Amino acid sequence: MAGKFSRSWELMKASAAVLRSDKSLLMFPLASGLCCLLVAASFLIPMILAFAGAGGAGEVHGRALSMGGYIVLFLFYLVQYFVIIFFNTALAGAALMRLRGEPTSFAAGFAIARGRIVNIFGYALIAATVGLVLRALQERLGLIGRLVVGFLGLAWTVATFLVVPVLASQDVGPTDAIKHSVDLLKRTWGENIIGNAGLGVVFGLLMFLAVLVAAGIIGAAVVSQSIVAIIVAVVIVAVGITLLGLIQASLQGIYAAALYRYAEEGQVGYGFDQAMLEQAFKPKK
Repeated sequence: MAGKFSRSWELMKASAAVLRSDKSLLMFPLASGLCCLLVAASFLIPMILAFAGAGGAGEVHGRALSMGGYIVLFLFYLVQYFVIIFFNTALAGAALMRLRGEPTSFAAGFAIARGRIVNIFGYALIAATVGLVLRALQERLGLIGRLVVGFLGLAWTVATFLVVPVLASQDVGPTDAIKHSVDLLKRTWGENIIGNAGLGVVFGLLMFLAVLVAAGIIGAAVVSQSIVAIIVAVVIVAVGITLLGLIQASLQGIYAAALYRYAEEGQVGYGFDQAMLEQAFKPKK
């Protein structure tokens, strides 16, 4: 276990080196985040109305949604997943180009995702359906439902972790992409789970420290009783937290692309060490 964590940490450091060499990769999660905000805003009013039909916003978690509520929620999931998967596919495509030593750009990654738009929509449809089913289970089964949803959600996340790089590199349908991701999981599960957990822990700690620093900065600005200082402090904090989120999302995309490329092609990408990857993916005894 310690060996796998060490290898996963090295893989994450290599992913960070790729990001430092091409900071344009940050543009994909930024564009995704902005589009997701627009989607959320466009669905806000109808979702509030649907929740009100389920007994009021304060009772949403205690009662099942109406049929209209489920329809609105499904459409929201579908559009939101489509946006996220589209830009994640663009990021994976650009990262794979970079790992192969090819010149890349935001436009190049966007073009890759646009060429896979039908497959991306199909996968978004599957993901939205899974999300809605998990939500229904959670509402109808109470505490047991939350435990079941947590377990199934984790299993789904792990099994589909490599779907995006599969979509970015192969012209296959969503079901074939999921099957291929599951097949690759047999070779990458240790690095997949531990690496993502490690990445989450690192950025969780960084976010915690950022919140503490943010509280100090805003607190000092409030004490100064200067409106300008408060506005500047809020902007600095918002930019810092946003940047952390962009870096984490970019590293996850690069990390997934690197795992996929070696598991699929046996090729070492830019910034990655051959011996490290060979050790990570050697056959299990």
